[in-house]
Order: sequence, then C-alpha cells, then structure tokens
Amino acid sequence: MSSQPNDLLSQMRSEALKIFHASLEPINPYEAVRRSVRLDGTRLILGQGDQQKVELDLEEYERIFLVGGGKATAPMARAMEGLLGDRIHKGVINVKYGFTEKLSFTEIIEADHPLPDQNGVEGTKKILDILNSAGDKDLIFSLISGGGSALLPHPAGQISLAEKQAVTRSLLECGASIGEINSIRKHISDTKGGQMARAAFPATTVNLMLSDVVGDRMDVIASGPFVPDTSMFKESWQIIERYGLGDSIPDSVREHLKSGTENKIPDTPKDGDPIFGPVSNFIIGSNILALAAARDEAEQMGYNSLILSSMIEGETRDVARVHTGIAMEVLKTGMPLNPPACIISGGETTVTIQGRGMGGRNQEFCLAAAVYITELPPQVVILSGGTDGNDGPTDAAGGIVDPLTVKRGRDRGLDVSEYLAENDSYHFLEKTGDLLMTGPTNTNVMDVRIVLVR
Repeated sequence: MSSQPNDLLSQMRSEALKIFHASLEPINPYEAVRRSVRLDGTRLILGQGDQQKVELDLEEYERIFLVGGGKATAPMARAMEGLLGDRIHKGVINVKYGFTEKLSFTEIIEADHPLPDQNGVEGTKKILDILNSAGDKDLIFSLISGGGSALLPHPAGQISLAEKQAVTRSLLECGASIGEINSIRKHISDTKGGQMARAAFPATTVNLMLSDVVGDRMDVIASGPFVPDTSMFKESWQIIERYGLGDSIPDSVREHLKSGTENKIPDTPKDGDPIFGPVSNFIIGSNILALAAARDEAEQMGYNSLILSSMIEGETRDVARVHTGIAMEVLKTGMPLNPPACIISGGETTVTIQGRGMGGRNQEFCLAAAVYITELPPQVVILSGGTDGNDGPTDAAGGIVDPLTVKRGRDRGLDVSEYLAENDSYHFLEKTGDLLMTGPTNTNVMDVRIVLVR
C-alpha cells in the first residue's frame, strides 16, 4: 500500500481530534457559570438566552452557602467564588478524584465515581448539615453536574453504602439506562429526587446544572436533588424486575423499595410541593452546545457537516453500526452529505457487559465501528469520546479508529472478536494506538461522536 492513504488517515485523525477538543470549549463549566450569573452591585442576575431571568438582592440574605456535586463542580465553584468572594459563609462540594480546583471559601471533598464511596457519604453529610441549618434569610447556591448522582450518596433507611454500591454495580452491568438507574438511586437515597430541596426549605435556593443526560431532563441530572421527582417507588421496583435483579439485590434494598410501594414510607417530593417554591433551576450547559461547536470547527476545515442528534441512546454496538452505515452511504451515494463529510452526534449509549475486560461505552463504540469499517477504503475516521475525559473505569476518554485499526491489531496478534466478547476494548485500542487520551476535562455533558469521510 502506498503512503498516501496513511497520510490521509493521519490528517483526518488529527482533524477529528481538533474537532473534539473544539466541542469542549463552550461547555467549560467556569465560563458557563459566568454566562448565566452576573453581579450588578448587590443585585444578582440569573439566566441566559431564552431562560426566564431571576434577580436577587444579596442584601436581603444573612448568609450565603455553596454546595454541590459532580465532575464539573469545582470550576463552577471557582466561578461563583469569583463573583461572591467572602460573601460566601460556607461551602462544601463533592468531586471525582482528581477533578479539583484551588478554592478559597469552599471545601472540596474528593470521592469515587461511578460507584460511591465513604468519602462521598461524608461529604454529602456535611452538605446536608448545611442545608438543614439554613433558614428563610439564607441563600443557597447548588452546583450540579454529571457524576453528581454517585458523588452525593447518602443511603436511605437501613441501607449501607456497600449495599448501595452493589445495587449500582448490578444496574451498570445489566444495561439499564441512566434514567432507570437514577430512578432507583432516588429511592434508596436521602438526597436525590428533590430531597435536598426538602432539607434546604425554607431557604432560597439557586440550582445551576451542567446537563449530562439525554433531553436535559432536570429530574434526571444527578438524580435531581433540588428538582421535583417524576418517578415513584412502584416504578423503581418495576425496573428491578425488568432486569431480573429481584433475587440478587440486598435484603435491605428490597425491603426499602417494597415498603415504598406499599406506602409505608413517603415517596420523593413531587411537583406542586411547597418546598420547591423558593427553588430556581437553571441548565447552564448541555450536549447540543458541544455538538454545535464541533460542527463549526469541522465546517471551518472544509467539511460538509451535519448534527444527527444530541439525544442518541441504545446499545453501544447497535449505535456504532448505524453510524458506520451512514459513513458507507456517504461514500456510495453522497447522502446525506457529499464528501468531505463530518457526521456528529451526542447522547449516551449503554453497554451490556458480558465479559471481564476493561473499557467504556465510547471505546466499545469505536472497537465495534472499527470492525464494521474494515472493508472500507482508508477515507473514514471515527472518534467517540466522553466530554469528561473518563470513559467508564479507565483513564481514556474514548477512542479514534479507521479502516486499518483491526489490521493493526491483527499484525500484533490480536483477535478483535475475542476482545469484543470480553468487553475489553481498552486493551485492544491501547495496543493499536487508538485510545483517545485527554485527561480530566473538569466538564461533563455526555459524549461526542465524530464520523469523518473524505
């Protein structure tokens, strides 16, 4: 094979990386807060674009608190500290290990994700202590981003942390959607599904959210700690049964969920509850902003570009097959775009784990896509990456593959089918040089997928 195709692939891979990094710029959490919160003297003006504006006079409040949790919460807190300074009476936020910033008025507690740990429990207890101490003359700023559900754990009833971890692990492995997982998290926790709003009442609360969920549903982002819950105990138990987990979950979890379905314990607070009266909720960043920035960057490079959707869900390998089918159509018919083409999508897929390997949904997407495009000419590059820089329990953000990826593996003695069977995309892509490594980005708005065709 001549060097020209490899030169083209090298160029396209470089372009895909630049497009991905461009997608991260508008979802910088610090800038997102500064766009949404402005200070004019003692007047705080909240909201941006078409959002309904809220104005608060800081002179009316005796104390200001800062709380929150998520992978992007530290830079959000830095932005709020820049606005409020020593007006902040006290602050506590929970972040994923390594996702930190230098803050002056806010305590950062690092904890584990996606499985909660004791650090997360201790940090959440401190946050609940702040909320429970707040009165009607206090102002609370809640900073919520992706990962907040796992990073704000406080098991309900007699449920232990280890038992909550076991349930979370089972849900992650069975292929349950993030909405289904969060429905159960809300009902085995004292913080989620509006329960932090219950703790904070009657204080005034401003809840700023960086969305990492399909459709930007506020009640799903970090399991909606300050948002009315739309799910019920009954629904949570139905999810357990749907995935055949009824006999495998801990007794304490089963008993708690059953008590809820039998109305022996109160459900999470719903829309119309007066506790939500003093709460203002704002989404300050989302996946579609990242996709739009990716499209703009691709068009500047000369690509005909199209955003498919920011709301793509489903089994990762199925979604990969659809994306590679579009690449084939572009090559054969010039539909839906003539080459050079850039197809962009976002959302969050799921992986039903069958093996014992290591990887994440973006790496699995790329390895499956690499198989599907093996017979295509070397004019296609596919990238899939988590905007947080962490794909599953790995240090990779995702992967970047082309029609020669499987061959590179074969030349190293790797059988791609064996790696897929073991859900071991990380080690295959590591050996072929196809991992996407960014390090922690301190933001999180789900995934960005880029398909380049020349």
